Amino acid sequence: MTALAGLSQFLSTLALAGFAGVTLWLLVRPPARMAALMPAPQLLTMAAAATALWCAAVTAFSPGSSQALVVQALRDLAMLGWLGATFWSVRAPMSRPLRLILRMLVTICVLTLVLGAAAHLRAGAEAEPWMTPTLTFAAMVLAVGGLLIVDGGVRHASAGQRMPVMAVAGGFAMLWAYELNVQLIGALTGQTATALIELLPAVALLTLPTYVIAAMDVGRERMRLSRTAAMRTLLLLSAAAYLILIGLAGAVARMVGGDYAVLAQATSLVVALGAGGLLLASARARAWLSVMISKHFFEHRYDYRAEWMRFTATLGQIGGQGGGEDDRNLYRRVAKALAELTGSPAALLMLPDASGGFRVAEQWHWPIGIEEEATLSLRSAFMLQETRHIVDLDAQRRGHEGEDLAIPDWLIADQRAWVVVPVLHFQRMIAVAVLHRPAVSRALDWEDLDVLRIAGQQAASYLAESQSQQALSEARRFDEFNRRFAFIMHDIKNLASQIGLLARNAERHADKPDFRADMVETLKISAGRLSDLLVRLSPRERGPAAEAGRILVEPILNNIAAEARPRRALFVGCQTGLSAWGDAESIRQIVQHLVANAIDASDAGAPVQVVAVAEQGRARIDVIDQGSGMTRGFIRDELFKPFVSTKEAGFGLGAFEALQIAQALGGSIEVVSEPGKGSNFTLWLPLADARGDAGVDARMMKVASK
Repeated sequence: MTALAGLSQFLSTLALAGFAGVTLWLLVRPPARMAALMPAPQLLTMAAAATALWCAAVTAFSPGSSQALVVQALRDLAMLGWLGATFWSVRAPMSRPLRLILRMLVTICVLTLVLGAAAHLRAGAEAEPWMTPTLTFAAMVLAVGGLLIVDGGVRHASAGQRMPVMAVAGGFAMLWAYELNVQLIGALTGQTATALIELLPAVALLTLPTYVIAAMDVGRERMRLSRTAAMRTLLLLSAAAYLILIGLAGAVARMVGGDYAVLAQATSLVVALGAGGLLLASARARAWLSVMISKHFFEHRYDYRAEWMRFTATLGQIGGQGGGEDDRNLYRRVAKALAELTGSPAALLMLPDASGGFRVAEQWHWPIGIEEEATLSLRSAFMLQETRHIVDLDAQRRGHEGEDLAIPDWLIADQRAWVVVPVLHFQRMIAVAVLHRPAVSRALDWEDLDVLRIAGQQAASYLAESQSQQALSEARRFDEFNRRFAFIMHDIKNLASQIGLLARNAERHADKPDFRADMVETLKISAGRLSDLLVRLSPRERGPAAEAGRILVEPILNNIAAEARPRRALFVGCQTGLSAWGDAESIRQIVQHLVANAIDASDAGAPVQVVAVAEQGRARIDVIDQGSGMTRGFIRDELFKPFVSTKEAGFGLGAFEALQIAQALGGSIEVVSEPGKGSNFTLWLPLADARGDAGVDARMMKVASK
């Protein structure tokens, strides 16, 4: 036995022990922890076990023997299975060409394993001479195909995988590239590359640490060195590695006593493939090395410069000719930018609604299944705004969060939801982002929280600017309304002058029949013109702001019922002595508008009810009709928006102004309605005396205004 063969035997035994130990270690690792680190941990264990069997065959026979090549097919089959399950999924399937290549490679592995094992069992050593060329060709095809699978997998999923998992794929690529090089040298020269084949166990040993690192929770907790320390450490380690490599090459050359150039070639090839395999197989590996050398010694989770440039570019996209839907929708761009920052495949964006809570307003690639009732309550929104917490929903599900943030049940139940990010502009929360769980779920760490917090503030500035632009647009429309009001006031002034002149002439000509006839006609025309102006304008001007105080609700409701008597009889019920905190004119204006809308929406003779009680420490005034009703979509998206009206001559300012007045008084308006079943508008106001809750039923009164 030559010295090189002895070294190969020693390395084979060492590799066998190493992979057997790694297999046992992977088997005892907690399954839940392994599942959080990679998509297919069981297949990684099978790949380690298959590699251990291959090392056993190499140790028992020799590298390059037909027996080792048969077991090598089993090893390649396990490696291909891990690659397919790790880098592709049902939601992100493999492309058709790669799928065909993978199926072909699996078929070759199975045939090689079955036929090779059968031939050796039947013919024994006599099968080796005629089996070896066939097995060598199959190994060459498997090496080429394996490199294609590694390249496709890394390109497909490198952004969402941990670096240690990528290192395993790089180790596979290094092993296949070395074996392909050995087979190509033999095919081109016609001679077996014995030295390279004997060093095959050394290449297998180089891939062993990647299994261990991939199964450890590393890649998140990192040392942060200064640039000077990192560069000096890198130079020292490079120099040390170079000296060790040269020393080992010289020592082995002296042991062999053969051609130093062949050994130097083999050593250089092992080192070059070991260092370049990872870099060539993964674009992320190249990016990591660039960032590490230029800034820090250890890899960061985020390449901050590149990620921030992509984040701001996504937010700042402006839809132009041929632009997609994402380019034209700021809300969708915000959801997309936050999702891509953390490797999340989808996101929801929730915006404030009229009641103070938040509802889903936009989504980016979120799978179907979001209910219309998926909202964030007012209490939960308040807690998120005050605490500024970025919520890890998995921690909430496990009950590890110390503070009750009132996260709604639908978010806790939806396992797709991963993180809740409040989008804060100064002290105000203007949106909430819900990120989809990534392909490989992981716990949030301090780096994730810092990046999401800063990114949320940046996104909030874009949203605030957009909202300011919308407010400016509405202000311009209000300005247009004011100009129109000025023109209409001019017409009203002309009508007033005309009626005044008519009144003055009536003092002198009232006894003339012709004059009286003309006067009646003129008054009819003027009344018609005034009615037209009122229909066009529908003014709802408020008087000077009154100071808030204790206001009895019942007299206001009775006055409104009396004013509405010519049009409709109202059924009024009010708790005796019910007092709200506000000013009478504002409350009257709100209720009068709600009553007018109820009458307009109801058929002639249909009842309209107004009921006022004290409930939950607030004054509640319900205006109930049996009219045409409204859809949920109209209530959510259009009812309380300015300049949106279902009436042909309406300006769409009534509901908007009523809500603004109610909120200025510290109250709100809720709406429950269904098409064809009528509507129930509920006005909530602060209660002047909370003690008025007791005895509601005994003190109710019904008034039918006729």
